[in-house]
Amino acid sequence: MECALFNLILGAEGVIGLETVVELQNVRKVYRMGDERIVALDDVSLTFERGKIYCLLGVSGSGKSTLLNLIAGLEKPTKGSILFENKHIEKMNEKQLALFRQKYIGFVFQQYNLLPTLTALENVMLPLIFRKTTRTLRRKKALSMLKAVGLGNRYKHKPAEMSGGQQQRVSIARAFVNEPEVVFADEPTGNLDTKTTVEMMDLITGMAKKYNQTLIIVTHNVELSVYCDQIIRIRDGNIESVEDCTERRLAFEASREAERKAAAESGLDAAASEAAVIDAVKASMDAAAAEEFSTGASMFAEAVQSVDSTESNAAE
Repeated sequence: MECALFNLILGAEGVIGLETVVELQNVRKVYRMGDERIVALDDVSLTFERGKIYCLLGVSGSGKSTLLNLIAGLEKPTKGSILFENKHIEKMNEKQLALFRQKYIGFVFQQYNLLPTLTALENVMLPLIFRKTTRTLRRKKALSMLKAVGLGNRYKHKPAEMSGGQQQRVSIARAFVNEPEVVFADEPTGNLDTKTTVEMMDLITGMAKKYNQTLIIVTHNVELSVYCDQIIRIRDGNIESVEDCTERRLAFEASREAERKAAAESGLDAAASEAAVIDAVKASMDAAAAEEFSTGASMFAEAVQSVDSTESNAAE
């Protein structure tokens, strides 16, 4: 029954591309601090496929941010190879890496990293300047992206004139405006409240799926895993486990949409319906993950319900 549901959902959404975008082979990263050697990553081999959403999950110091930096070409491995679109980025010089990042990569940061003296529009236009796009086209694409993230009427505002959630929306628009192959999100909701976290995750994963882009989320928050196709757990520089979650994600999305419609049609309490969806997701996880996921789950459900209610009222 579950497989039938999965095939039905997958057929409706479209087959996710299985083309490999990034491949790590026996990657090792060692930092030297005086006479001390710190192994940040130890013999890591992974593949990332086009159109999938990945979660690099681990506590602070586990090596997840180091892994992100290596894949993005911000650091070079001590040993091993990293193929990005079949290009060995560990062999590139700094100029080649800069051009590579401009062409293939988008970033969403926890601290937003917006330039305070620039407007939302100008911040989103920045990546296009490095691509030597004409000013007219830069403005058109940046405005279109700001509208897509719900900030079409705030394009003249500077970061200090926006809330944290609005600043993150600008950051998301900037990450996607260049239509990169891969978007990295490093603790993208770390500075946001629970309700805004749901809004941002809906937005960032929705855009990645719309354009068939690979999204790699670095987080310590297991609750975000419901949005992902695969969870890569990292501990002490090693890959602890790789869990395929595509079926659970699609089931979560389908159940959530079904609960929304049922609540709207019958007038049932939406919060209770959304809580049932969260329980269904928890039930599909192994016992250890379910116990971890349960922390804050009620807050997450309430926030989802709040976001859905806002969207419903806006539609009406």
